[in-house]
Amino acid sequence: MRQLTGHDASFLYSDTLHANSNVTFVQIYDQSTAPGGKLRFKSILAHIESRLHRSPIFRSKLLRVPLELDYPYWVEDEHFDLEYHVRHIALPQPGDWRQFCIQASRIHARALDLNRPLWEIYVIEGLDSIVDLPAGSFALLTKIHHAAVDVESHNEIIDVLHDTRRRSPRPEPAEPWFPQSPPPAISLMVTGLLRLMLSPLRLIGPLVRFAPAARAFARDVLRPEYPANATRFNAVVSSHRVFDTRRFALDEFESIRRLVPGATLDDAVLAVCAGGMRRYLGRHSELPEVDLTALVTAADIPCRSVALGTTLADPLQRLALIRNRAAPTGSPGRTGAAQVLDSCTITWLPAPAAPLYLGGARMTYFSAILPISDGTGLAFAVTCYDGRVVVSPTSCRELMPDPQAFTQCVRDSFQEYLALARPVAAPTAAVKPRSAAPRGSASGRHSRAALPARTGATVLQLAKDGRRRSRARRR
Repeated sequence: MRQLTGHDASFLYSDTLHANSNVTFVQIYDQSTAPGGKLRFKSILAHIESRLHRSPIFRSKLLRVPLELDYPYWVEDEHFDLEYHVRHIALPQPGDWRQFCIQASRIHARALDLNRPLWEIYVIEGLDSIVDLPAGSFALLTKIHHAAVDVESHNEIIDVLHDTRRRSPRPEPAEPWFPQSPPPAISLMVTGLLRLMLSPLRLIGPLVRFAPAARAFARDVLRPEYPANATRFNAVVSSHRVFDTRRFALDEFESIRRLVPGATLDDAVLAVCAGGMRRYLGRHSELPEVDLTALVTAADIPCRSVALGTTLADPLQRLALIRNRAAPTGSPGRTGAAQVLDSCTITWLPAPAAPLYLGGARMTYFSAILPISDGTGLAFAVTCYDGRVVVSPTSCRELMPDPQAFTQCVRDSFQEYLALARPVAAPTAAVKPRSAAPRGSASGRHSRAALPARTGATVLQLAKDGRRRSRARRR
């Protein structure tokens, strides 16, 4: 029996009916590398079963303390059922990238059963019309609650299920498992009360965390103000999620970061995301006149707000600003950082340094769908795996009805930087898995003649949608 930390428990307490703290890892595999060129569902199920003993996450469920007198505990699930947690589905024909993103978003949005271990794995087949994927590819959606794993620092469940070699070692014999019975509720109550009496200072922590929110609430009620950098993403989110992705070559991002001396790969990714947001909001006539900021989280840098330079038309100036890790300065005519809202979160997820295999099937794609919440309705997941940088935005259907248009803006921002980095060579488009539609392939290898027409169509639709948006203050 292990107790959750206050940090982990906060993800449980923040769950609502329309916004939960689920994190869904998206992995796509080439099963031609598996023995016999085929990996069946029963083999995947047996593989997962052989790894259950490697991590307590798989068989542990929550046990809450009565009256919430203390943080919950992890206890072993006496009725653990592997086939409940591992599920098998297939996309309907034609099985294109848009269908996959819609299905993944729906799965991600559904809340996990808090009376069972907080994870689910979906094996998805039928990815038959996605260009740039080997024939017969399948996907794994690994959904887990943020309270169970610290996704910013270590992907334990990913490490446990995969191997670094194509030929995986012989399956380990299943270890005997005898679940321990959970303690009675009365003992948890007594323990919680004793801890409160012996450590009264523990009460200060929640009060300190609550104080900024209380001040903000009082300010909004007594003296409501509208931060000048607020966007459509600083609104109440719905229960419907949208997800899309763009893949880029790592060496091309390296050439972009060299545009500004001292810039890092992180800086280059932030600059591309900032340029994408500038384009998208500008096409909707919703770009604020002050810089937007992002809450950036990574394993090797402290979590902090970073100015994105969205008021700067020059991409090099934007990258230089981000290189200096400029902090938000507040809105013109107003004092205090409290008037600055983070327009999004950008989270770097640790990815494997070498290619990984699941039962011999090689992982060719790795990204994630992140949680969003009221006031922060846009989250970027960034991964770097197998020579590719993957940028995957998550939002809700009401705030981002056109996720493909948004990722197209991110791609256009990338192309702008790449043209500056390689002014002589023709730019190479971003790689995005998608259906083999007549308008172009997923690798982005469009003709020069086709690009202006496609871009114009996108702008026309965005302008049409933009007229339905109001710039009035949101309450």
